[in-house]
Amino acid sequence: MTGLNIAKNSSDIALNLKMANRHGLIAGATGTGKTITLKVMAEQFSKAGVPVFLADVKGDLASLAETMTVTDKIQERLDTLQLIDYQPQHFPVRLWDVFGKNGTPVRATITEMGPLLLSRLLLLNDTQAGLLNMAFKISDDKGLVLLDLKDLQALLRHMADNSNDYISQYGNISKQSIGAVQRKLLELESQGAAQFFGEPALKLEDFMAKVDGKGVINVLQAGDLYMQPLLYTTFLLWLLTELFEVLPEVGDLDQPKLVFFFDEAHLLFKDANQAFITQVEQVVRLIRSKGVGVYFITQNPVDLPDEVLGQLGNRVQHALRAFTPRDQKAVKSAAETFRQNPDIDVASAIGELKTGEALISFLNEEGQPMIVERAFIRPPESKIGVIEPDIAAALLKANPLHAVYNQTLDRESAYELLKQKFEDEQEAPKVTAKKARPQKEKPSELQRVAASVLTSVGRQIGREIVRNIFGGRRR
Repeated sequence: MTGLNIAKNSSDIALNLKMANRHGLIAGATGTGKTITLKVMAEQFSKAGVPVFLADVKGDLASLAETMTVTDKIQERLDTLQLIDYQPQHFPVRLWDVFGKNGTPVRATITEMGPLLLSRLLLLNDTQAGLLNMAFKISDDKGLVLLDLKDLQALLRHMADNSNDYISQYGNISKQSIGAVQRKLLELESQGAAQFFGEPALKLEDFMAKVDGKGVINVLQAGDLYMQPLLYTTFLLWLLTELFEVLPEVGDLDQPKLVFFFDEAHLLFKDANQAFITQVEQVVRLIRSKGVGVYFITQNPVDLPDEVLGQLGNRVQHALRAFTPRDQKAVKSAAETFRQNPDIDVASAIGELKTGEALISFLNEEGQPMIVERAFIRPPESKIGVIEPDIAAALLKANPLHAVYNQTLDRESAYELLKQKFEDEQEAPKVTAKKARPQKEKPSELQRVAASVLTSVGRQIGREIVRNIFGGRRR
């Protein structure tokens, strides 16, 4: 078995590379060692030539680019575990930032984000979400490309001004709903999210690079992004859905093409409805066939829905504290998810684990969970702590993609086309002859039925998972 040595007790505990795209979970209370586990796993994947994506919420993951200085405490752990293959080193890191401040900018077009994820980001109700779906349909039909927020705002204004022209084909267009969506777009823009939408849009294959045989570790500088939890989780989910959409089917590989760590995963499911949870479960289940492994990091396994938790076969459980009845229930629930080891009282052990110690169960070669083991996570080979500012600046300068993405493009799209259309109409010769004002036609019964059906379809579009999960569209 080709495996990654992640932890050790009396023997090495390894993650089977061939099963690494079966996804995983890193859980545990604050301060129990989840970040170190994430770091060690990222290092081991990189050494195996597997590119990694992770979000650095606390600012202590970018230091994967710096070599560990072995302290007395680290040496003590090395001696205790008798790690003879430990080698302090640094790893190839590329820094990214949605806001473009502390890393290479990451952008997506409005079209790529799709109406469903955008509706979630804007917290739209059903009526407003239906209107947004209509806007995307009109943009497709009329060739009005949506690249950035000003494109979408221009299209919404056009729909409001020309609502009578669209009612027979698309259904009723409520100016009140358009106004509500426009206000939420302005609020999103005021939060700095406008920088995320536009071109050049990220090419996801740029995440899948190697340097000197090591997989590149793509670190999203997410300190500021995390302060906007909805934008943070929607962005990461967009990345997952884009990976699912653009990557070809590859079946079971000897190792993943990319490993994706989703930190603070509980935020993704906060206040989520069942339809949304089902869609996330579908993405997680299907993306493994594209060669992508997804690892969720959260404090407690019960933070994740059962539909998603059931997809996570590789598990590392750090200590949980049972101070309340809910905590006790969570500990019991976490213990029951493991394949039991007769030598370990799992429920008791979860509360007794030391910092850096974990209960671990990885999948074997047949895809079955191995019995749970109690072990210490290996010390990372890269620096523990925050990256030095000069190192971060050097990484940014050395990134060959920085020159590509550290620019903005503004090609002709919906905003420019609609602006030109309006100007052409204003310059057209005015008719001076007085004409009787025509009576406003009442919608026929057929039109009313069609409008009702289209509205219903708009509300159900989120369930069309097989055709296009989350409604994302390629540029």
